[in-house]
Amino acid sequence: MFSRRTHSESFSKHYNSSFDKHRAGKATSSKQKRSFRDRGATVKKADIPKKPDHSPPGGSTLTSAIVTICVGPEQRLFAAHEDVLSHSSFFAAICRGQFLESSTKRVNLPEELPEIFSCVLEYLYKGDYYPRLLHNKRRNSWELEDTENNRSSTAESTVFHPNSGQALLKDTMLYCTADRYGLEELKRLALRKQGLQSGIQCSTILASARYAYANTPDNDSKLRAHYLALIIRSRSTFKRSGTMQMEMEQGGKMFFDLFVAICNHMDDMAPASKSPFTKSPRTPH
Repeated sequence: MFSRRTHSESFSKHYNSSFDKHRAGKATSSKQKRSFRDRGATVKKADIPKKPDHSPPGGSTLTSAIVTICVGPEQRLFAAHEDVLSHSSFFAAICRGQFLESSTKRVNLPEELPEIFSCVLEYLYKGDYYPRLLHNKRRNSWELEDTENNRSSTAESTVFHPNSGQALLKDTMLYCTADRYGLEELKRLALRKQGLQSGIQCSTILASARYAYANTPDNDSKLRAHYLALIIRSRSTFKRSGTMQMEMEQGGKMFFDLFVAICNHMDDMAPASKSPFTKSPRTPH
């Protein structure tokens, strides 16, 4: 249950709204939209986060060699220009090593999911992936495309993960994949898009949180903090969730981090509750 927030705010303000029962409401969107990469003269630069140009090296010629990527256990084939792939440090290293004396430019990724890799390629060529991040000129805020008219937006936000046997949030999986591929901008984009999702079940959120903990290093806390903040903000919903109870009984590092985050949250609230006009309780004699 993500609460939709379309303002370009800092991470800590993305998740201030609690869920309504088991789903969060969706914000209305305006018809005046433009691409995340489009820059209008009427919008202040300070209000819109900068995004680097992810066009292929050497302009739009795309004259580098074609690399075939074999993805997943079913060996689904993708093709991409070597220079475009080299935006990723992971693929740049493969191209320098594997192809130095090879005429067949082919990469095998048997553990990767085609749905996720397709988004990575889309990002490398276009600087974004579906659903795109659009700017609402009237609201001066960001939102995901098709969120008003596309009823399948919730289904588009998840991808079935065979190893876990359930659907996980696509943006979380993309964040972890971008971390492996050395694509920092894609990580930031995926995290921001995830904050705009809504209508996600508790079980999907918790399963995705476990995936995030299992596939991010301990020194990368942004995605983990996202889930901790979400659970705390929506604690009234999660404490009624049977899935939450089962997950906590299984334990894991995530729940110790959650305990620490709750303690910090309570400590932050304590000074606000103290006032010079508040009478101290009498001590019984």
